[in-house]
Amino acid sequence: MRLHTLKPRAGSKHRRKRLGAGESSGRGKTSGKGHKGQKARSGGSIRPGFEGGQMPLIRRLPKRGFNNADFKEAVGIVNLDDLEKCFEEGTVINEHLLREQGLIRGRLDAIKLLGRGEVTKRFTIEVDRVSASAKEKIEKSGGSLLIRTASATT
Repeated sequence: MRLHTLKPRAGSKHRRKRLGAGESSGRGKTSGKGHKGQKARSGGSIRPGFEGGQMPLIRRLPKRGFNNADFKEAVGIVNLDDLEKCFEEGTVINEHLLREQGLIRGRLDAIKLLGRGEVTKRFTIEVDRVSASAKEKIEKSGGSLLIRTASATT
């Protein structure tokens, strides 16, 4: 093998379509754009939903319903099996530690502890809400819960 014998792999190079290269090229004259009109012009693209100046369907239909998304409460969810994996026995687990471990992130209004998994270590956990099964498992393992009342967290 010599440098002058090297070639690209078969099928890896495609010939570019040369538009407007004379009528005999098969892509000459109108260059695949059909005849005249807005879409044949340079920069002649129309936005989706445009109906040629007619009142668009989206504006012809009445508005209905109510969206309460602005008032939705953002709750960070943490499961017991996550705590079991990430923390040592005797740790006082709070929002700061949960964020450091990457178990919660973003702006949250509350943190809720759920009961997925088993707990063998003793933890002191500070959260806003707890499911009944999580509370039972924590107390069974000898841990304790601190329920925060004012949940104005960032």
